[in-house]
Amino acid sequence: MSRTRTAILAALALVAGASGTAVAAVAPEPGIAAVPCTVDYKVQNQWDTGFTTAVTVTNNGAAKSSWAVKWSYAGNQKVTSGWNAKISQSGTAVTAANESYNGSLASGGSVSFGFNASYSGTNALPTTFTLDGVTCNVDDGSGGGGGTDPDPSGKVDNPYAGAKVYVNPEWSAKAAAETGGSRVASQPTGVWLDRIAAINGVNGGMGLRAHLDAALAQKGSSEEVVQLVVYDLPGRDCAALASNGELGPTEIDKYKTQFIDPIAAILADSKYASLRIVTTIEIDSLPNLVTNTGSRATATPACDTMLANGNYVKGVGYALNKLGAIPNVYNYLDAGHHGWIGWDDNFAPSATLFKQAATSEGATVGDVHGFITNTANYSALKENNFTINDSVNGTSVRQSKWVDWNRYVDELSFAQAFRTQLVSVGFDSGIGMLIDTSRNGWGGTARPTGPGATISVDTYVNGGRYDRRIHVGNWCNQSGAGLGERPQAAPATGIDAYVWMKPPGESDGSSSAIANDEGKGFDRMCDPTYTGNARNGNSMSGALPNAPLSGHWFSAQFQELMKNAYPAL
Repeated sequence: MSRTRTAILAALALVAGASGTAVAAVAPEPGIAAVPCTVDYKVQNQWDTGFTTAVTVTNNGAAKSSWAVKWSYAGNQKVTSGWNAKISQSGTAVTAANESYNGSLASGGSVSFGFNASYSGTNALPTTFTLDGVTCNVDDGSGGGGGTDPDPSGKVDNPYAGAKVYVNPEWSAKAAAETGGSRVASQPTGVWLDRIAAINGVNGGMGLRAHLDAALAQKGSSEEVVQLVVYDLPGRDCAALASNGELGPTEIDKYKTQFIDPIAAILADSKYASLRIVTTIEIDSLPNLVTNTGSRATATPACDTMLANGNYVKGVGYALNKLGAIPNVYNYLDAGHHGWIGWDDNFAPSATLFKQAATSEGATVGDVHGFITNTANYSALKENNFTINDSVNGTSVRQSKWVDWNRYVDELSFAQAFRTQLVSVGFDSGIGMLIDTSRNGWGGTARPTGPGATISVDTYVNGGRYDRRIHVGNWCNQSGAGLGERPQAAPATGIDAYVWMKPPGESDGSSSAIANDEGKGFDRMCDPTYTGNARNGNSMSGALPNAPLSGHWFSAQFQELMKNAYPAL
């Protein structure tokens, strides 16, 4: 997969960055002759000491019976082996010449070759390519349609590949202080920027710069990913109350100038250029505009307001634009979860709305490196005891009360399918997905060991499902939940990583009203005695008792998550 940020470049040289994709090309404008050549240089895989690259050369000049492509490295990269070309290197200069069988290169024709190489430090992209001594220019994005524009920043395809992930020392200390917590205290978790004050640190805690400095210390000579949750939209979380934010529905300018701009300024500091900074953009925002507005039974006046004033779309677009312009920042836009977006009425409209947001306020689809699902939620990663295609006595699993006509029964199948839908509406074909597995393990003694009884479709599904929530719409401090798959890179097709973006042990919301200055309200979905609403099928909330405010440490929940972890600790 190759992901790129759209750029309009007037220069004829590539900007060097980290590893990723370098493209030297210009599509002809009307009345202007085509440039002589295009060189597409893609780092397909990279690790601490080496990388693999694929190169495609397109000849726009006269036909050739032989060819040679040349470039130079800015670092200590050394080609160690190659294929489909004779590759030689002298110092930093590399020459790739044709083999006997692929010397013929027609006008408009292309040829591809590849190689493995070693390096240490930074694997900066080559800045200039030549074909038989003629410079191949930079694509200015003015021609062609439907293709992928070049990424002059050199972003890698999957930021998690070959990299360590930042362990938040504040979360780690809380986890380690719990009985048995040392078993998971070294796991990487997301850093939540959920109010303006969090940028500089709250109540003596670490601010953004402090976390980035700590990440540099952890990094050493390796690659390091830092995971941030950017979460302070105006009128935030319009369908719930526990995580209502500090900004009112109309305070879009304050969001831009006092929240996003300061974050962008810090992330753009050259001191942090060697970090791979992953941002999760505004969880639970855009999906609310699809499912909780208009004539739907789940609509709320607050969500109708945010749909009408456009500030969710504007805010997300502004964040994508400002943060996406930073070469080492990788934006992942929140995409809800299968129990929210998986229904036919929500699936395609959500992708269309995400495209709208990703092309607003100066943003482009190139500012979206990927999407994240299940953030701070509990949906099982993979249900192994039934599929959406099963039926019991002629009744489809889709008709069961639990599935309720959804097309997806777990997060992995949803994330992979939604990725395809996103590409179909115009997002880059190489986008990758993240899945938050921090609290979706559902292990322990209640975990089914096989399918349910085939008495009815409901007994079949309920007896076999790992997700033990009362209703798929339940989201607050769920009883019986467990830690899920440990964070890992590239675990499945189309998935960049399983992550713990929600730090396990941090509350989703308080069980009863608690006065606070954090802009956080009381949501009955966090009250274990609550009998529900339209969004959870008027079911019991399934929440744990005695929970503190959202984001505050909840020891009882952390203990339950460890007890029910799957895989077990």
